[in-house]
Amino acid sequence: MKAAVHAEWTKFRTSSGNWWLLAGAVVVTIGLSAFVSGAISCVAGCTADLSKVSLAGVQLGQALVAILAALVIGNEYATGMVRVSLAAVPGRTRLLFAKAVVLLATTSVAAVAGVAGSVLAGRALLPTHDFVWRPVVGSVLYLELVALLSLGLAAAVRSPAATAGIVLALMYAWPIVALAVSDKTWSRRLDQVGPMSAGVAIQATKDLATLPIGPWAGLGVLALWALAAMLAGWFLLVGRDA
Repeated sequence: MKAAVHAEWTKFRTSSGNWWLLAGAVVVTIGLSAFVSGAISCVAGCTADLSKVSLAGVQLGQALVAILAALVIGNEYATGMVRVSLAAVPGRTRLLFAKAVVLLATTSVAAVAGVAGSVLAGRALLPTHDFVWRPVVGSVLYLELVALLSLGLAAAVRSPAATAGIVLALMYAWPIVALAVSDKTWSRRLDQVGPMSAGVAIQATKDLATLPIGPWAGLGVLALWALAAMLAGWFLLVGRDA
């Protein structure tokens, strides 16, 4: 396992595109968070959820995290390099696990940097902003789960472009569809089971009773999506030829 993780780390660190995506995720997360925080005019007694506002950039940074995760294994299928990887690491379960370890380690560093920068920007631009741990820790976990969701789908779909399209549709098109549904009950149910609409509930600190789903329950929904994707990717990876 150690050798497999080392091999995946070597592949990851020698690809400049991976580092650009990680850096981009940090920059856009902090940049959008700072922009949204600066655009809010909030004085004492403000009713806006400032903790959530200061972390708005996470919803853009997640796109780059999803693309990165899709490329980690999808690129190997696209180029045929996966055959070399499977020859070096015949245990397909071990190979997928090694990729997940490297992806989570690198994504976690970028997530912590992006979320920390967003919080600092929020504190600077929103003087009435009170620091709350749950949205901060939850946002880091959210980005990690998005990475696993995308990795699992990439292992199943075998195409980085198709995987990125599916994940981005789940993240951004699903809430639009839920909003477009005229039946309020079904609209709420769609928000409760959507990976992004449920997952971002972890950032909320105000009016929790009005949310379609609770903060930790929402993150749990995203975790189930990530688990299902990883299981599907594992099942198809071990059951199909390269």
